[in-house]
Amino acid sequence: MIDPWSSAIVNYEKLIEEFGIKPFHDLLGDIENPHILMRRGIVFGHRDFGRIIKAIREKSEFAVVTGMMPSGKMHIGHKMIVDQLTWYQEKGAEIHIPIADMESYSARGIDFNEAKRIAIEEYITNYIALGLDPDNEKLHIYLQSENKIVGDLAYKLAKRVNMNEMKAIYGFSGSTNIAHIYAPLIQVADILHPQIKECGGPKPTVVPVGPDQDPHIRLTRDIAERFQSQFEFITPSSTYHRFITGLTGGKMSSSKPKTAIFLSDTPEVAEKKLKSAKTGGRESLEEQKKMGGVPEDCVVYEMLLYHLIQSDDELKEIYHQCREGSIMCGECKARSAEMMKNFFKNFHKKREKAKDKAESILDL
Repeated sequence: MIDPWSSAIVNYEKLIEEFGIKPFHDLLGDIENPHILMRRGIVFGHRDFGRIIKAIREKSEFAVVTGMMPSGKMHIGHKMIVDQLTWYQEKGAEIHIPIADMESYSARGIDFNEAKRIAIEEYITNYIALGLDPDNEKLHIYLQSENKIVGDLAYKLAKRVNMNEMKAIYGFSGSTNIAHIYAPLIQVADILHPQIKECGGPKPTVVPVGPDQDPHIRLTRDIAERFQSQFEFITPSSTYHRFITGLTGGKMSSSKPKTAIFLSDTPEVAEKKLKSAKTGGRESLEEQKKMGGVPEDCVVYEMLLYHLIQSDDELKEIYHQCREGSIMCGECKARSAEMMKNFFKNFHKKREKAKDKAESILDL
C-alpha cells in the first residue's frame, strides 16, 4: 500500500508492474520538444498521457491540476512540479493549483490562517520566482476551504464512495479522524472540477505527481467513471516523476532538514549543503581512478540531472567522466556547488520581485 502522507521510498518498477502505470519513455517520440524531465527519464510513468499529447498537438483545450499542501518549507525537489507547470503553461494549458489547506488541517494539524500564510509566502512566491506566469488568464490558484464549487462537487462525489473503499486505498482505520477521510474526496473534486459546466465542460486533464500520490489518482479515475453519465468526465491522465534523493540518502523531506536544500536557504548555505552531500564515489582515490564512480548513487549528480545542467551533451560528458574515473568527487562537488550557489543568487532576486504578486494572486 502506498501512503500519500508518508515519506516512504517507492519501488518505481513495482509501481509500474502492480498498478498499471505505463512507461513514459514509450511516448517520447510523439512529443514535440519534450520537457527536460521527460527526456531524462525523471518523469518515468503515465496514465493516458496520449490524450494530452493529442490536445497539445491539435492546440485544443486541456487542463493541468497540481495541488500544494502548505505544511512546511519548499525544498529543491519541489521545483520539479513548477518546472513541469511552466512547460504546460507554454503549451497553452489551463492550470489549476488548489492550495490543500483542508488536507494540511486534517493530516498535519495546520491552522487555516497559517496554511494561507505559508501558501502565499512560501509556495506561491516560489512558483512565480521559478517561472510560472502569474498574469496568465488560464492560471487559477485557490484555497480548498474557500472554493464553493469544489466543496459542492466533493459532497456530490462522496455519495458513491464507501468506507470499505477508503480503507482499502488509504489504510484508514477506526481511529482515523473524519476530516482526514474526507480530504481525499476534496482532492478528487480538485482534479475533476475543471471539467464541470461552470468551468468550461469536459476536457482532457493531467495531474503531474510523485508516485506517493497515486492512490488519489486511482480513486479519482474510478469516481470519474462512476459519474460519467452525470458529468461526462474524461478520465483524468497522470504523470509520475521520481523523487530526488536527500543529501544524506533516502528521500528529500521538508520534515528532515538535514536531507534538504530549501528554496529559502541563502546561496552560501545551499552551496555548503551540496558540498556535504552523499556521493557515488569509491572508498579511496586509487579505487576511484581504477573503477570509476557510480553517478546513479550520487546526490550531486542528481542535482545536475534534475536542476543544474540544461545541456544533455554536457551531462553525458560528466556522467562518462565519473564512470571512467577521470574526474574525482571533490572536483565535481566544487563545480556543482558553485552552480547551485549561482542558481540561488539568481532565484532569490526573482523571489523578491515575486512577493508582492503572490499576495494578490489567489482566486477568492
